[in-house]
Amino acid sequence: MTTILPEGEDLRKATRWITEERAAYPQKTIKELIEGACLKFDLSPLDAEFVERFVREKLFK
Repeated sequence: MTTILPEGEDLRKATRWITEERAAYPQKTIKELIEGACLKFDLSPLDAEFVERFVREKLFK
């Protein structure tokens, strides 16, 4: 069953998930983490692009 989330909630959950996964599995590349988040949270291509840019610029400089 699909849960409808408020706009932007899936992006927040995706970035939080990436941060947690990076801490738990430091051997994973940023690309692998972003791809995993896109699949897990069913992000649109535009959302995926935003998450990638945000993660690379803000979280993993």
